Amino acid sequence: MNNTVSINGGTLSLKEFEEVVFHGAQIKLTHTARKKIAESRRIVEDILNSGDPVYGVNTGFGLLSNVNIPGDKVEELQLNLIRSHSCGTGKMLPESAARGTLLLLVNGLSKGNSGCREVIVDTMIGMMNKGVTPVIPEQGSLGASGDLIPLSHLALVLIGEGEAVFEGKRYTGLTALKKAGIDPVILKAKEGLSLNNGTYVMASLGAISIIRSLRCTKLADLAAAMTIEVTMSSKNPMMSDIHRLKPHKGQVSSARNIVKLLKGSGLIKSHKDCSVVQDAYSIRCVPQVHGAARDVIGYSRGVIEIEMNSSTDNPLIIGKKIISAGNFHGEALAISLDSLALGITSLGNIAERRINRIIDPNLSGLPAFLTPDPGLNSGLMMPHYLAAALTLENRGLSTPASVESVPTSANKEDYISNGMWSARKALKIVENTETLLGVEMLCAAQAKDFYPNLTPGKGTGIAYNVIRERIPTLVNDRFLQKDVKSMNGIVRDNSILSKIETETGELK
Repeated sequence: MNNTVSINGGTLSLKEFEEVVFHGAQIKLTHTARKKIAESRRIVEDILNSGDPVYGVNTGFGLLSNVNIPGDKVEELQLNLIRSHSCGTGKMLPESAARGTLLLLVNGLSKGNSGCREVIVDTMIGMMNKGVTPVIPEQGSLGASGDLIPLSHLALVLIGEGEAVFEGKRYTGLTALKKAGIDPVILKAKEGLSLNNGTYVMASLGAISIIRSLRCTKLADLAAAMTIEVTMSSKNPMMSDIHRLKPHKGQVSSARNIVKLLKGSGLIKSHKDCSVVQDAYSIRCVPQVHGAARDVIGYSRGVIEIEMNSSTDNPLIIGKKIISAGNFHGEALAISLDSLALGITSLGNIAERRINRIIDPNLSGLPAFLTPDPGLNSGLMMPHYLAAALTLENRGLSTPASVESVPTSANKEDYISNGMWSARKALKIVENTETLLGVEMLCAAQAKDFYPNLTPGKGTGIAYNVIRERIPTLVNDRFLQKDVKSMNGIVRDNSILSKIETETGELK
C-alpha cells in the first residue's frame, strides 16, 4: 500500500486505518476536503455574526443550551468546554486506540459538516504524521453525547494542555507539540464541540477489535484443524456438500479453510478405517460455531466502516443551516460491538473445550497433560487452567452493555448507549481469545510430537514448524509463562498466518 493515505471524509477503509494506526502510514487532506471544511466554517462565521442563538456556537451546553453567550465570550466558552469535560480516569487507552481516534476525528471533520477551521484539522494531521499521541483515560464516556470525556482529553493536547506521548516518552501536551514542531491552537466558535462531541473513540476501539477479530477467525480454524489431527478426529464433517445444505457464509468459509489446512495430512489418513462413528460437538460442529462468529463479525465490520466515514458531532452544518441532532449517539456501535463480543466469546468457548480434549487422556488417548512422564511432571495441565480462566472472564464480559442506560445532564441526555464499555470489553475479549487460541495450538503442537512418524497437513504442518522454531517440545516441566508469551507473539505478529497463506493460498 502507498505509505500516504488521502483523507476526504468518506472513503477511509479498514485496511487504510490499519496502515496508518499500526504501520505508520502518513495522512493528507484532499483538496475537496479542504474546500468543504472552509465552506462549513464560513457558515459558522455568518451565523455568529448574525447574533442568532445557535447551540454550541453561542449558547451553553446540555441543559444549559438556553443560556446565550455574548460574542466576546465565545472563545472562552470553547476553552471552558474542553477543560471542564476533561475528567476521565483509569488507565490510558492503548496508543493504537488513541492514534485511531485522531485519525477518525480528522476523517469525520473532513466531511465539512462540523464548522471547524482547517488549522484544527491540520494540527491533528501534524500530530498523526509526527507521532504525537494524546494520553486518553479509558473511563468516562457514556457513548452519548459521543465520547465527550475522552475526546476532551484529546482536544486538550491541541491547545497545549493535557498530556501526550512523543517518541516513547510522556510529556505535557505543550511540550510534546513543541518537540514535534507543532503550534497549539486557540479554539474559535463551535470548535471545542466539534472536537469532543462524536463517536470517534468507540469507533477506533471497534475498528481495532474488528481487525484482530478477523485474524482470530482464521486462527480459530487453524487451531481446530490442528486439534482434529492430533485427536484422530474425522474431517468428514467439513465436506463442502454438507455445508451447501446450510449455506451460511461464515460456516462455508470455515469448513473450506479447515479442509485446505488439512490437505495431505498423514495423521488424518492414519485412522480412516477406525470404528469411531461420531466426534464430539467441539470437533464436529466447528464450522457451525466458527461460522456464526464470522458472520457476526461481518455485521459488526459493516457498522464500524459506516461509522468511520460519518459526521458524528453536533450540531451539524447542513447546507447553510446549523442543525442540532443526534449523530453522536453510539447505539449502532454499542449493539454491534456487543454482538462482536458474543461471537468472539464463542470462539474462545469452543477452543477451551478442544484444549480439554487434547490434554485429557480419557478423550485423546495421549499421555495425561501431554507430558512423557505424568505425575513427576504436570505438563500442560496449567495452560488449560489459564484457558478456562480466560473463558470465564470472556463470558462475564460478553454481557451486553447496550441495554444499560443512566440519564445524565439533568435528564437532557436521558438515554445513552453505553457504547464505550461495549467497545472496551469487546477488545479485551479479543485479547483473551487470542491467548486461548494460542494455548490450543501450543497443546496441539505438543500432541503432534507423540506421533513422530505421521505427517500433518500442509497448513497445519507450517503452523507446527513456526511454533517449534520458537518453542521447543516440552519434555520436563519448565517456566511455562514464557511459552504462553511466545505463543501470544506468534498469534499477534501474524507470522503463522502469513506463512500459511503464502504456501496454501488465502484463507477466507
